[in-house]
Amino acid sequence: FLCPSPLYLSSSMSPPLSTSEDSLELNAISLLSSSSFPSSSPFDVSQKPLSLVSHSLEFVSLFLCIQINCVTFPLPSVMPDQPEQQLLKPNEWSYCDYFWTDKKDPQGTPSVGGFEVLLQKQLKGKQMQKEMAEFVRERIKIEDEYSKNLSKLSQSPLAAQEEGTLGEAWAQLKRSCHDEAEVHLKFSNKLQCEVEKPLLTFRDNFKKELKKYDHHIIDLRKQLASRYAGVEKARKALADRQKDLEVKTQQLDIKHMNKHEEDIKKARRKSTQAGDDLMHNVDLYNRAQSKWFEEMVTTSLELERLEVERVEMIRQDLRQYTTLRHETDMFNQSTVEPVDQLLQSVDPAKDRELWVQEHKTGELRPVDMDI
Repeated sequence: FLCPSPLYLSSSMSPPLSTSEDSLELNAISLLSSSSFPSSSPFDVSQKPLSLVSHSLEFVSLFLCIQINCVTFPLPSVMPDQPEQQLLKPNEWSYCDYFWTDKKDPQGTPSVGGFEVLLQKQLKGKQMQKEMAEFVRERIKIEDEYSKNLSKLSQSPLAAQEEGTLGEAWAQLKRSCHDEAEVHLKFSNKLQCEVEKPLLTFRDNFKKELKKYDHHIIDLRKQLASRYAGVEKARKALADRQKDLEVKTQQLDIKHMNKHEEDIKKARRKSTQAGDDLMHNVDLYNRAQSKWFEEMVTTSLELERLEVERVEMIRQDLRQYTTLRHETDMFNQSTVEPVDQLLQSVDPAKDRELWVQEHKTGELRPVDMDI
């Protein structure tokens, strides 16, 4: 992981020849003493004692940094255990610690920012929640249709003429179909109110939150890119002014004319102003990056919170689903218990007795004919 670092100097300068601790200061002094800075700027150390040079070493931070898509990072090869590079939430795998750099797309399309990766994760979660709600809706349709079919079946005249204890059990079984139809209808209604509706409501609120964070971070990243463009423009202007100053200085060495001395003073003032403009733009850039950094931390933690809430909410919804399912099974069981009881009472002998008593045609049996 890498966290953004402040930008101090233009990235057009050559990096140090060595990044070891022993040679870093000498390399920095050499670079600071180069002609990349106007002789009258605060970076000109060619005529300064080492005590002043060491004071200017804070500006060498750029040499230990790289710019990736307008964001400044320290070089991993020279990055010590700096406090600002320690994890904000150690051992938690928090979003705020692992999504600072942009992710390269393997298909060659433009790279994706760390925030966009987080946002895609949330959008995928939103889509999964939508599909879960669709699944529940399909289950509701199935329960509704099943309830209607059971209710219709319970009114069927099939085997309605069965008699005796078996006929009573059969009639109770048909009534249990009607009761079961009511159970499934209630299950369907509860699924809609207690499972599907909360899923959709949370998803809508989740979508609004994502839009708010999305626009805010994108705007800050655009501002950062604009500030970085300002730094590059000011760097180029400083390079042009310094080049103009060098040309005029060389002409002075050749001609020794008062007019050229005046031109050199003017060029030096412009070069100094260009250096000040560069430092001003660097300051604006650092402020913009600091603001983006702070908002990235805050927003990534908010996205983390939203993801936890989404998972917990869905877990509770699915638990409610299983609870309703268990209740449905229990109620369904209660509808068949009377059928079980009557089936235990079915007695073919008793049925035969009842039927004979109702339909007998006579007890006298035939006898032989007597002549």
